[in-house]
Amino acid sequence: MEELRKTFEALGFENVVSYINSGNIAFDAKKASEPNLVRKIESAVEKLIDKPVQVMVREQSDIAQVIANNPFDGRYQSHKEMHVLFLKSELSVEQISWLTEATPSGEHFQVSGREIYCHLPMGVADSYLGRGQFEKKIKAAVTARNWRTVEKLAQL
Repeated sequence: MEELRKTFEALGFENVVSYINSGNIAFDAKKASEPNLVRKIESAVEKLIDKPVQVMVREQSDIAQVIANNPFDGRYQSHKEMHVLFLKSELSVEQISWLTEATPSGEHFQVSGREIYCHLPMGVADSYLGRGQFEKKIKAAVTARNWRTVEKLAQL
């Protein structure tokens, strides 16, 4: 993560902080459009790791809204049951329809803009999400974070 942090600093970002080894980076940037930021970061990360990677960018206020808008708040007993999928772009009506139809019994997904809230009472390991089918089937750029990580990201 140190190399990734240094890469962000070399791009001109300030106050660069990483959280755990899954690509969570918080930084300050001069005002720029999100698509320009994403292209800049994707290009630099591809050079760093020698393969293309999808980057999802959210402002700090967006993360706070994700927490505030959790449709499953109060319905889970442990943070391990709660996950958020951050999408690169909003899902189409067809993708949302597929998600609704494909959701296994006992698992709960709620789409809200560029996020999908996932309440998985039995945990992620044996869930539809955990079995690695989700991203392939929905055909969308997505990165998943557990609830504890989302809460931590709001504090960075």
